[in-house]
Amino acid sequence: MKTCTLIYNPVSGKKTFEQALPKVEARLSALGYTCNIYKTTYPTHAELLVQEIMNKAKPSLLVIAGGDGTFNECLNGLMMFDDKPDVAYIPSGTSNDLGTSLGISKDLDDALDVIEAYQKVIMDVGVSKHGYFSYVCATGSYIDISYETSSFLKRLLGFFAYIISGVKRFFRLKKMHMSITTMEGKTYKGTYTLMLAINSRRVASLNMINRPILDDGKLDVILYKYTPLLNNVLFFIGFFIKPPKMPRMKRFQSKGIVIEVDDAHHWNQDGEKKGSGNNAIHVVRQALPIIINKKRHKYFKNQD
Repeated sequence: MKTCTLIYNPVSGKKTFEQALPKVEARLSALGYTCNIYKTTYPTHAELLVQEIMNKAKPSLLVIAGGDGTFNECLNGLMMFDDKPDVAYIPSGTSNDLGTSLGISKDLDDALDVIEAYQKVIMDVGVSKHGYFSYVCATGSYIDISYETSSFLKRLLGFFAYIISGVKRFFRLKKMHMSITTMEGKTYKGTYTLMLAINSRRVASLNMINRPILDDGKLDVILYKYTPLLNNVLFFIGFFIKPPKMPRMKRFQSKGIVIEVDDAHHWNQDGEKKGSGNNAIHVVRQALPIIINKKRHKYFKNQD
């Protein structure tokens, strides 16, 4: 008998997923699953639910319905276990960075179609001193937009709520004295305004990496040097035009990095605030069995 555990966040995005539960359960039952459904009721609840469920009996399939933050909580619960169930994602948050990178739409029927097609891969997972992350760990300018923007604005305006919050930060860029040392033996020192360690195509609703490989045990790292008066111009060029090389911006790949900073700058992991100060980030290669849209299989070139 195939068992399915569904964990959902009722307050993600526009708070509409709960209304669709009968449809979701019917579609999963039609695929032969016996479903157990759990609702999160407070922050970090999803992580605890996953641990409780896994300690009782591993389901055949774990379906996560919520935003990137809900997925991150479930991921941190799952990474405590060696024998993981296959994971499916039904995005219902505001930005859907992870889902879009994996070709999973916020349209419910489309997301359920992806589960039915069952294109499974084993994806890399990032980990820092603040826990595991699925697609990004970042510090610097604009990283707080996702969790500082009010929930009311997110429900009312969706992605445009983030744009409004971003405009407010236009003239308040971070200035960070940093030293970044890679596992490959290289060191980068300077004054930076943004650092991103990415395991994804998409971050902050922008396509940041043109051709990511999500199972090679490496992160894509992007550094923006602090450049008075020009940083927002550099961000625009880097985010939207994405040249492979650009003055005051550094791109490289690494299995892991150690970051030393001059102050207690905050970190963002998968859209959530996660600690501050010095950090160490590396990749757990091919750690998460996850169902993706078959069109995104090109991002997984190292599968058995």
